Amino acid sequence: MVGPVSSSHGGDGSSRAIAAAFAANLGIALAKFVAFAITGGASMLAEGVHSVADTANQGLLFLGGRRAQKPPSGQHPFGYGRERYFWSFVVAVVLFTAGSLFALSEGVGKLRHPHQLESWPWAVGTLVVALILEASSLRTAMRESRPIKGELPWTAFIRFAKVPELPVVLLEDTGALLGLGFALAGVGLAEITGNPRFDALGSIAIGVLLGGIAFVLAVEMKSLLIGEAASPAVQRRICAALEGTEGIRRVIHLRTEHLGPEDLLVVAKIAVDPAMPTGETAALIDRAEGAVRAVVPEARLIFLEPDVDRRMPSHDSGAPPAAPESRLGGSL
Repeated sequence: MVGPVSSSHGGDGSSRAIAAAFAANLGIALAKFVAFAITGGASMLAEGVHSVADTANQGLLFLGGRRAQKPPSGQHPFGYGRERYFWSFVVAVVLFTAGSLFALSEGVGKLRHPHQLESWPWAVGTLVVALILEASSLRTAMRESRPIKGELPWTAFIRFAKVPELPVVLLEDTGALLGLGFALAGVGLAEITGNPRFDALGSIAIGVLLGGIAFVLAVEMKSLLIGEAASPAVQRRICAALEGTEGIRRVIHLRTEHLGPEDLLVVAKIAVDPAMPTGETAALIDRAEGAVRAVVPEARLIFLEPDVDRRMPSHDSGAPPAAPESRLGGSL
């Protein structure tokens, strides 16, 4: 298995996935509310609110993408790339509050006060159409994710991806398909058995599902907001590019942090010849930065600190070399 590939996929794939999800959820929400008005099913109402929340979520993802494109300012010199992480975190909160809690409260209410379903074929037909539309949206999200995912399994992609929108849409669409399955099961069992409490249980199952998805999304987006390093594979490429630059003996320390999906901060301490003139050192740093950007295009901010290689033995004391420092650990 390989590590996560570079996130410099651009916004087109995310935008197409979001647009497909937005169109699907908007149409599905309208159909579900019509079906609820006819049948009075609790799971249909829960699914309708779920789709409204998902539609609003896509709008928030679009908003985050647009705000992240603002140029750096005096107050935010590193830019606004983290806007995408923030609004994706808000999506998790919206999904939980507007979707999960409503579905749970509606299900508990109908469990205590059952309501017999009316015109159940409307509910089943609406849910089947919604399944088809959600499956199409999920297929689009999976197709746009594959260039970034590489050989990673889907669970690892959701865990390690630096592009927040695609994991959000993937989890939303997967949750929507599972929720529709719960709604179909609830409506079907309520009609077959004549017990409307199965419909209420379907709504409760949808609420629990949405709560679980919201929790996973919140944890992952929180990690990105705090600041995540580049993947180990990307860090190895950066080290190789630096150490492959003539004049750099080795990388002493390396720190990376994603300021946005396609905006990577790189800070490194590099060992150079202590006798190298200042002008040559400056030219060396320029070459090293170019070498890094050639293999990691998202490394837009690079700060290199030249230093003496303290692993080399002292010519005066004859002391043995110092223990090697971890390139990826310790402070700069």
